[in-house]
Amino acid sequence: MRFVADSMLGRLARWLRILGYDTVYFPHIEDRLILRIAREEDRILLTRDRGLVKVRGLKRYLLLRENDPFKQLKEVITALRLTPYRGSDRFGIPSLVRCPVCNALLRRIPKEEAEGHVPEYVYNTVREFKRCPGCGRFYWKGTHPERAQRKLTEVLSDC
Repeated sequence: MRFVADSMLGRLARWLRILGYDTVYFPHIEDRLILRIAREEDRILLTRDRGLVKVRGLKRYLLLRENDPFKQLKEVITALRLTPYRGSDRFGIPSLVRCPVCNALLRRIPKEEAEGHVPEYVYNTVREFKRCPGCGRFYWKGTHPERAQRKLTEVLSDC
């Protein structure tokens, strides 16, 4: 499933990307452009703007009621019947496949390519690295996935 999130939903877009969903988001975009992206790229529009969903011809959208990004995430998963990623007995985060910042697909890189771009301790203790071809950020498994997994478990436990 592919999404376009309106300018009020940046944190939701980031969490959908972390879960592996193709989610485009622009912090400053005109309504007509976001509608065009939704139609032309066959994306589901995620919005809190009631006026935006009244536009004639808009077929695929979800009008969110919640303010909190984690409640919004739960709302999206429940309303669209998405299957959250699961670990053994609890929700888990898959290995990142999309950049949480720019939505590009991440590429696995040789460890040597990360040298000088990540902290020395990280370089010496981590085996696998990924890099975003869009924004150039480097990613590795650290403590963030564990904290994020705990938060997702808490938020999505009854989905």
